[in-house]
Amino acid sequence: MIKQLAIENFQPNDTHTIWDVRDLENYQAGHIEYAQHQPLDGLSKELLDNTEGDIYVLCGGGTKAEKAVQLLESLDPSRNIIHLTGGTRGAIACGMNIISETGE
Repeated sequence: MIKQLAIENFQPNDTHTIWDVRDLENYQAGHIEYAQHQPLDGLSKELLDNTEGDIYVLCGGGTKAEKAVQLLESLDPSRNIIHLTGGTRGAIACGMNIISETGE
């Protein structure tokens, strides 16, 4: 089941499964804390089957995440897939901790 949650109402932590579905370069440039890089083109039934619990999905602003949640639901309609609307840009705007892996 697809749900939506505005990024400003989300508290990332290590108990959530958070997938950032952007390409590697954008992910490394800055992602919310605890997010795992799971690019849109790498999402699969096998990956979903090997992940427990609810899955929170975001991208930069919402376009790729919307495609990702639709794909994930088609692979397993019984799972809770939560689209974090507003994405990384919204997270930055509301002051969330952003991790950069580019060394800048």
